This record gives sequence, structure tokens and C-alpha cells, in this order.
Amino acid sequence: MASFEPCRTKMEAEGIAQSAISAFESTFNSLVSGNTGIIPESTISPVPELVHTDSITAEPDSSLLASTVVLKLNGGLGTGMGLDKAKSLLEVKNGDTFLDLTAKQVMCMREEFGQKVKFMLMNSFSTSDDTLEFFRTKYPTLAAEEGLEMLQNKVPKIDATTYEPATCPSDPSNEWCPPGHGDLYAALIGSGRLSALLEGGYKYMFVSNSDNLGATLDLKILTHFAKTDASFMMECCERTENDKKGGHLAVRNSDQHLILRESAMCADEDEPAFQDITKHRFFNTNNLWIRLDKLQEIVDRYGGFIPLPMIMNAKTVDPKDDNSQKVLQLETAMGAAIECFDGASAVVVPRTRFAPVKKCNDLLLLRSDAYVITEDFRPVLNPLCNGVAPIIDLDSKKYKLVGSLEEATANGCPSLVACKRLKVKGTIRFGRSTRFVGNVSITNSSDESKYVSGTIENTDLDVSADTGLGLLKPTLVRTAPIAGQKPGTSGLRKKTKEFMSENYLSNFVQSVFDAVIAAGTNVSEGTLMIGGDGRYFNTEAIQIIIKMGVANGVKRFWIGENGLLSTPAVSATIRERGPVWQKSFGAFILTASHNPGGPEEDFGIKYNTQNGGPAPEYLMEATYANTTCIKTYKICEDFPSIDITQVGATTVAAADGSTSVVVEVIPSTQSHVTLLKTIFDFPAIKALLDRPDFSMVYDSMHGVNGPFSKAVFVDELGQPESVLRNHIPKDDFAGGHADPNLTYAKELVKTMGLDRTGNKIDVDGPIPSFGAAADGDGDRNMILGTQFFVTPSDSLAVIVANANCIPFFSSQGGLKAVARSMPTSGAVDRVAKDLNLDFFETPTGWKFFGNLMDSKAIFKGKDYTPFICGEESFGTGSDHVREKDGIWAVLAWLNILAAHNPDASKPLVTVEDIVRKHWSKYGRNYYCRWDFEGMDAAGANAMMEKMRADAASNTGRTVGSYTIATADDFRYVDPVDGSVAAKQGIRFLMSDGSRVIFRLSGTAGSGATVRMYIEQYETEKLDLPVASALEELTSIALQLCDIKTFCGTETPTVIT
Repeated sequence: MASFEPCRTKMEAEGIAQSAISAFESTFNSLVSGNTGIIPESTISPVPELVHTDSITAEPDSSLLASTVVLKLNGGLGTGMGLDKAKSLLEVKNGDTFLDLTAKQVMCMREEFGQKVKFMLMNSFSTSDDTLEFFRTKYPTLAAEEGLEMLQNKVPKIDATTYEPATCPSDPSNEWCPPGHGDLYAALIGSGRLSALLEGGYKYMFVSNSDNLGATLDLKILTHFAKTDASFMMECCERTENDKKGGHLAVRNSDQHLILRESAMCADEDEPAFQDITKHRFFNTNNLWIRLDKLQEIVDRYGGFIPLPMIMNAKTVDPKDDNSQKVLQLETAMGAAIECFDGASAVVVPRTRFAPVKKCNDLLLLRSDAYVITEDFRPVLNPLCNGVAPIIDLDSKKYKLVGSLEEATANGCPSLVACKRLKVKGTIRFGRSTRFVGNVSITNSSDESKYVSGTIENTDLDVSADTGLGLLKPTLVRTAPIAGQKPGTSGLRKKTKEFMSENYLSNFVQSVFDAVIAAGTNVSEGTLMIGGDGRYFNTEAIQIIIKMGVANGVKRFWIGENGLLSTPAVSATIRERGPVWQKSFGAFILTASHNPGGPEEDFGIKYNTQNGGPAPEYLMEATYANTTCIKTYKICEDFPSIDITQVGATTVAAADGSTSVVVEVIPSTQSHVTLLKTIFDFPAIKALLDRPDFSMVYDSMHGVNGPFSKAVFVDELGQPESVLRNHIPKDDFAGGHADPNLTYAKELVKTMGLDRTGNKIDVDGPIPSFGAAADGDGDRNMILGTQFFVTPSDSLAVIVANANCIPFFSSQGGLKAVARSMPTSGAVDRVAKDLNLDFFETPTGWKFFGNLMDSKAIFKGKDYTPFICGEESFGTGSDHVREKDGIWAVLAWLNILAAHNPDASKPLVTVEDIVRKHWSKYGRNYYCRWDFEGMDAAGANAMMEKMRADAASNTGRTVGSYTIATADDFRYVDPVDGSVAAKQGIRFLMSDGSRVIFRLSGTAGSGATVRMYIEQYETEKLDLPVASALEELTSIALQLCDIKTFCGTETPTVIT
């Protein structure tokens, strides 16, 4: 006989409680002993008449509530309906999910009874994170309650041949499965919750499924349970035709115990008797009442667990791969415990206490007008149905997955209140105008979905030959996963030719749509925005995404004029453009930021969500997971190409009149520039720019900011177009590298009288007072004065110190908080301390700043806005958008300069004057960054791992004139959502406050970029050349990393 020991070892290594191991051992032994779990019809008898709760006359006793706990089972993912998140997060009705209605039921129950009835959830390892995040965000009071969550255990999947634990090297999480809701008892024991509840004076527990919203705490039933002194009580309903394939209650002939027989426990030859609803009249609703003290007695009797009948399911170890290892998943049902309790009973309850969702049939019925929501947030049958629910029979092959039902009801749910039976064969679409009456059967044998509308009464309707969607007809294109489509913090970036290869872009875009829709976004409402930085393949990619968007249900698009939208403009447009019913739910941004463009260079794509910021990590993880198993993508191949050079709307209607799609080309600059005008003092800036002793130049480096710079400086501020450089966007950035730094912004740097190291050079003619540059997608900036370079770290610190010069901050009572990325110099830290601002050091990535900005609005935490943040990589911004904003930083500097120059008759206070005054007050952080681009990834990673491994031995070590106080790998615990970001960069923190930092950048399209940061703080020597001030520390940094050995060079590509 196969041994349980391999399973025990695996479960112990995973830290699973002994109670769960013992329970699984009992189930496993049942398997290997040859027990199939089958309960023959000959061994059972029908249940005699049961008590109906309608006949209970006992006076409800509210004093029992103090010793009662309500527990909802919330471990199901709904994989059978195509879901990969908690099924309870599925929208049920009027925008509310199962969990919304459950939370509202709990709060209503407490208000009704005047007592804080204890509430618990049993989540699984698959649903815990989603569920707790939901409660933290929407119901923080419930989330904060002690003991809200109890985790369901997990058990190994069993090799169907050897009975050993199954293996799945490609995804070890597939080796585990939930043990069924029978694990309730093992979880209560192993978690210590059963003991804690008993010690707390709790005697009764009411348990139900989270997808059964009719199962609320009923005081009359509770009183009956207590007064009859039953040890266990099951709520049953009388079976109908809709229930005949589900389990039923029976009496075991051998001992006259009540038992539960599930469908998996029925032999094929007993199927007719199993489905005979006149013989086996009652089914288990999974609403159970348990005496906790009696449960403890049974646990003690069996040595720490309850032996439950085995349910065996044949599966594959990878549920998405039918060819993977054949396995057995062993489960138990919590209702089966009825046979373990002496004195167990059952009662018959009305169908109002049973409204679960197991299939799309149930979901359609619940969402329709056949059900209404009561004042205490229970879904009940509409009185107009006269007590009989319509029988829904959707094509099981076409409507197995929720996504298919969502597509079918994109125009609204049909009316079912007057329907008796609805049978659908084939793919049909409905709408709010569709009304089914009586007995209706609809057939569509064509390969295209067909739309039915109006009143359809007592008929068999064949719509196979009806007109379909026409230009809006979606096509499923077969594809296969393409390796390496894992997005980084800035989206997915690869060589342009790779994006142009067959299915590459389409696979990724479909994976995003699937992730976004699965996360709960209704893409048929609101608007999808698309735009980019204008690089090569931008126009073609936009047309592909539009066609795929239509196929995935998007009804409205905003496209930037000429396909152009800067990254901050996308964020601004999402947040600012209306009307409300058209608000954008998200955007595809086609950019590789500061990377070179062209057919031989880089292309990129990222997705931003409805707050205007980059997609959160969970969404990108889901996207990547989708790319690894994608089999098809959706596209409307006949949808016409849109002329994106002309502002205006194009409407494309379905041939059957069921729907239409609007693609609107919008002015690229409008929303962003309008927002900027509310932030800054444009008249004061104009007065500065109009001074005869002031001149400026803005270099867009042939990136997307060209039109934005013209809109701001020429159209709004009245400056001649000569202040703009390289402001015509080019798909290859005119052969340049649109990265605003001293190395790549050569033309501007020379104009400002500097060389690539920031040293002064002789220049013919006058030098402008102010210079600035933008990168390819417009989110970065470089600030220069006359022969003076402002480091990004100093720029951030100066803007924070002078924030009250800017109306956006001064009118809101001043700045509240500031943040910088870990590699950015500590210059801003001292300003934050001086101004008593909340300060944060985060990993690199704008999403961390976005969380802080949204702390109150989304996470119900502390309000940190108004807020300013920045990175050493030339990114600066505030909470006006959820991206860094290059032109915002330029205007911030101009506003500060204007505030320091109120009188045009006095000498000009320059950029250099402002920075030097700042240094004299706060000290100077000598700082530079060396970029080693295109390094061998294996060598670069080996170098980082070596420093990581040597961190402990390097701590306390003396190197040259420095002592390493701490060597570590930066780890960040987000103060807003509690998420943890590890391995964010190797830090050498010197005892005098100097720092050396190493990171691998994820923004390059090929190879690896090693970034080395060197920082020295000085309060007296403020005029040293940067290279001289950092000479010894730079030499030490090269020794610490040994990049020469690992990557073959000590010569950087770029020095900033």
C-alpha cells in the first residue's frame, strides 16, 4: 500500500498544521485502501419529513447572539467559471460584489440586533490577498477587527498512478490544491480559533458560502437550534429540477445516521435514483449550524481531527495544460460532518436562503430583474415571479466562462421576471431591451454571435441566418506564448523588430485586456486611451490595439492627435478629461521612454489605470502569467483604420444595430496644458520670459514634448518659436538618443556653455539664462542655467524648498510630504526635515510615489498631498498626475525664478544664484551616476550577487579614508499598502553620510545597464569640481563592485 509519509514530509515542510495533516492522512488512507468514496443507493434510504422553518413557533431569543459567530466560506476561485481571483469579488448586482453585499449584510445585522455579532471569513491561500485588500479598501472597520480571517489549508495533489505528491517544476504552486470546505474543521483546530472561540464564550457557529447571499443569520433558526439542543443542524431545501444533479441528504441504513451524498459519491448505475427529486427530496444548502463545544468533543475523540468521507476528483497538475501530469485531488465536504455528530438534525428552509452562483446560468438569473435586493441586502426572488424562479439553460460550451456571459450581456441583462424557461443554444447577445416571456428557446448554429432584442414570448427562435456584427465582428486568432514578455516597472520594452514580429504585440495586448477584465474593469463602460511618443511602429501599433480593443468589448477610444501623447499627458487626461460617463478606465502608452527609436532600436508599451498611474504590480503579474499560457487573441480584422491625423470622432456601428464604437482623436496637449495653467502662475512666468535680460531654450530632442512645448511657450506664454529646439517629433528622434542628460543632449548642453561633464566651455555669442530638455515620452527633464548644470537631486530639493512660490502648493496650505527614490541624493532629506514634512525613501519606480499620493483617496489612510517627488534619473513631479512630468518641472523652475525676480528693474536672480543660496543653507551633496549600458546580463547579475553575499563582511570595513557603516540590499515596506519590495539595490553607507549604490536598470531594451551612484555631503567646500570631490569615493566604488572582472570595463557609457 502506498505510504503517506511523502505527503506528510511535504506538508510539514510547508508549515501546515498537524490537524490538517491528520485529516488529509485519513482521506489518503481511504484512497489507498481502495475506497472510491461511492455510496450505493442500496445502502441508504430517503430522509423522512423534516421540520420546516416556517412552522417554528419559538420566540426568537436575541440573548443567543452574544455566543454566536457567523463564518463565511470564501476559499473559492471560481476557476470553473474562468476566474482566477476570489469568486466573491465578482459583481452581482448594481455594482456590488458578493463581498460588498456580505459586508453590508453584516453591518445591517449588527444594526438590526443592536449587537456586534462576531464575523469571520475562511479564505484560501488563493483568495486571502484579494479579499483582505478589498476589505481594507472598502470596509476598513471590518478589516481591522480581530480574527476576521482564518486561512483554509492546502493539500498536495496526488499522482494518479503512484499516489505520491505530484510535481510541477514550471509552477510549484500547481502542486497544491484546496482540500474542500470540509477543511473548515481542521482550520478551526489548527489555527487555534476553535479554542479561542470557546474561551471567548462562543457556543454556536453559523457557516455558509460567500456566494450564497441568502444565507444571513436568522434569529428564529438560531433559537430553534439552541432550544432543540442539536449538536449540528443542516439547512436543506426541497429539490427542484434545477437541483437534481446536486447532492442530497439521506439516511444511512446501517446506523440510521443522516449523511450527505454528493454527485461524486454516486455510481453511474444509481444516477436515475440520485436525480429522482421525489425520492431524495432534500439537498444541503451548505448553511450549517454547529455547536462548538460538541465539535471539540468529536475532535478530542478522534485525536485532533474529524474523519470525513473522501471526494476524489481526477485532474491534471497544471489546470491550464491538459497534457500535464494526471493527478487526483482529494477533498471533503463540511456538510458530510453531519454523520459524525450524535444528535445531528436538519431543517427545511425557503429558497430565499439559497441563492448561490455555481454557473453562468445562476449569475445571469441573479443579475436579472428576476431577483431584487432587499433592505437588508439579501437577493430574493422578485415577487412578480410568483415564487417560482425561471429555469435558465445556457449553452454549457458557449457560456461556461464568466467572460462569455459578460460579452453576451455587454448591453445589459435581459428581463427574465416573466420568463418560465429560457434555453440558449449557440452564442447569443442580449440587451436591456430584451424581454423573455414564458417558455423561450433560441438557437444560433452560425459561428458568429447574434443579437436578440424586444419582447420574445413563448417561441422557439432560430437566429442563425440573422445579420451579425458586420465590421464589429471579432475573430479569435490562434497563437502561442512568446517567451520574455514580462513587463518591468516601465512596461514591456524590446527591440522594435521584435514587437513587429508575428503576434508579439497582439499577445501582450490581449494578456493585458484579460488581466484588466479579470480584475473587475468593465471595458465596455468609459474610454480606453491610446497614444505614444511617436517612435517607429507607433501608428501601426495604435491601429492594432484599436481593433483588439473593439473585439474585447471597448466601446469608446481616445487617441492622441497624430498618435502622440506624452506619458504625463496620458495621466492628466485620464484624471481630468470628461464628461464623467466617458472617463477613461485606462490607457496604452506606446513608449520606450528615453531609449533610442527607429526600426533597429527600441519600442515599448505600458498600461496605466484609472488613477492615471502605471498598472499596479498585481495587474502586471497577471498580465505576464497570461502571456505564458495564451492560446488565442481577439481582433476585429474588418474594423476600419482610423485617420489619427485629424481631430474628431468616428462612429462605427454594428450591422445588426446592437452596438456601436466611437473612436475620437483628441488634441494631444489640451488636457495637460489646461491642468498646468491651474498649477502655475502663467502671468508671472510670462513677465519673466519677457524681460530683456532673460532668455531661454527648450530642447524636445525630437520627442513627443515638441507639440507640448509649443502649446505652452509659444501659444500660452507668447514666446517666439525660436525658444524651441528639435520640437518636431521624429520616429527615430532624428537619429539621436532622446535622453535629457549632459551626454545625449549635446546641442543644448553646448548652447548653455557646458561640456558632457558639466564643465564650462567657451561659446560664441550670448548664452541663454535658462535651458531645459525633455526625453522621448516627455516625463523627464534636465535643468540648466548659464554655464551651470542642476543635478536632478538638487533640482528636486530646490523645488521642494521653494514650493510655496507655486500656486498649486501655496493655495492648499503648503506642501505636506516629499519622497525620493533610494538612489537619489539626500539633498531633499534636509529640506524635508527643515520644513517638517513627511519624508519617504522609496525604491525606483513611480508606482511607489503613486501609492503615497493615493494614500487617502484609495487606501483610506493618511493624506500626504500636496506632494512632491523625484528621482535622480531626471524625473520630477507632484500629485497633479501619477507620472513624472518633464514640462511640469520646467515650469516649476520658471515659476520659482519668477518669484525670485518680481522687479524687472533689478539684476536677474539666476538659476545658479538660487542653487548656490540653497547650498549655503543646506549644504551640498556632491553626486554623480555612472551608467554602464549594454553589459552582459549574466556578468552584471553575478556582480550584484557577489556584493549581496558580501554585505555582512563589508559592514564595518575600512576602505581608504571611509568606513562602511552598513552594507545591505535595500528593502522597502510600503507604508500605504504594506507590500514589500526587496533587492532594490546594493548600498554602502559610509559613517560620514557618504553613499555608494549599485543597481541594475530594467529600462533598457537589450543587455543590462549597471548604474553606480556616488554621493559625498559637504557643508563647507561648496565649489569643488564634482569629479575632484568624488575622486576617492569613485575609486572605492569600482573596487567594491569589481565591474572590470564581471563586465570587462570600468569606463561608463554615460556620466551624470
